Amino acid sequence: MKEIVILGAGYAGLKALRRLQANKGDFHITLVDRNKYHYEATDLHEVAAGTQPKGKITFPIADVVKASTTFEQAEVKLIDRTKQKVQLTNGKSLAYDYLIVSLGFRSESFGIAGVAENALEMVDVVSAENVYQHIMQQMKDYTKTKNQDDLKIVVCGAGFTGIELLGALEDNRKRFAAAAGVEPQKLEFYCVEAVTRLLPMFDEKLADYGISTLKKWGIKFLTGKPIKEIKPNTVIYQENKETGETKELTARTIIWTTGVSGSKVMEASGFSQRRGRVMVSADLTDPDFSNVYIIGDVSAVMNTENNRPYPTTAQIALSMGEHAARNILAQINRAATTPFTFKSLGSVASIGNTHAFGLVGKSAVKGYPASFVKKMIMDKSLLETGGVKEMLAKGRFDLYH
Repeated sequence: MKEIVILGAGYAGLKALRRLQANKGDFHITLVDRNKYHYEATDLHEVAAGTQPKGKITFPIADVVKASTTFEQAEVKLIDRTKQKVQLTNGKSLAYDYLIVSLGFRSESFGIAGVAENALEMVDVVSAENVYQHIMQQMKDYTKTKNQDDLKIVVCGAGFTGIELLGALEDNRKRFAAAAGVEPQKLEFYCVEAVTRLLPMFDEKLADYGISTLKKWGIKFLTGKPIKEIKPNTVIYQENKETGETKELTARTIIWTTGVSGSKVMEASGFSQRRGRVMVSADLTDPDFSNVYIIGDVSAVMNTENNRPYPTTAQIALSMGEHAARNILAQINRAATTPFTFKSLGSVASIGNTHAFGLVGKSAVKGYPASFVKKMIMDKSLLETGGVKEMLAKGRFDLYH
């Protein structure tokens, strides 16, 4: 009997699991994840802003594990591809014939001083919850301190995640204001970003729609301002590129969303990686080991149309999980693997519960209709990772408000 080990129960890992479990064969699966639940990573900004509870974006991994699979709740320490073993932090070692590595992402500071110590990250359910609790504490503190910095929230980074977080924060402006005992307009939301051309995954007209909508709601953007350092309650950014002049923006809540890298396990285990991501072979295998599949946030797949790696999205992760599982089944049956191909169905960014913008295929969508589409995308993701039960229990069906 062949042993298949899947590391990580995110989008890619669970999709691979469900595909493998749907097939009968002479193999056993072991799924490893540090949590006992799967979470929809694309919805973390809602937990961080307090617009959704963590229970809405999570479901028990046990709900999707069948008899042919063993679930091991543990953290991965090291992968030995030569000996075909995975070492866990709990002391256990797992042997495998086929390995799927889908270990997920971590926050990337890009070497900027003070990020880890003085900014809040948003990389999992726990850290997202911490962001919300921190914000609410500052609002409560304001009732005693009357310090305007308690009412300031700075989002570092205007990428997809940062923009969606700003929209969700705006949705909860009234709740934050009520906790602080002030009028909603007293709160100040800022976004600091190094570049001036925001959201390059969209054309300028569509990106400008999203940014201008947030500006209309009162979000203050500082673009073309590279962050140089994060000090306690202070973001230091470059004001003038030619002179190097810097300025300070003070706030009691500073949230870091400038970028992510793949799991540190990739570097620790000697993979040929850059920022925790491995440039995989055409069939999604490790270039050095044909029985090791690398998918999701730790994988880099080249888009031949622009000669750049595809962005790490839930959409491509789900597609990778499906493909890796199919190729392993082919290998078990002594058939040839097939190369991975990907065609994006589009991308939609939410800016609050009833506003969004993006592309469906090649068609631009904006406002409420885009919000409807976004929720359908979220429900489709739940269906693919958790099945009908989880989609019906956790799906977004608040389509009309």
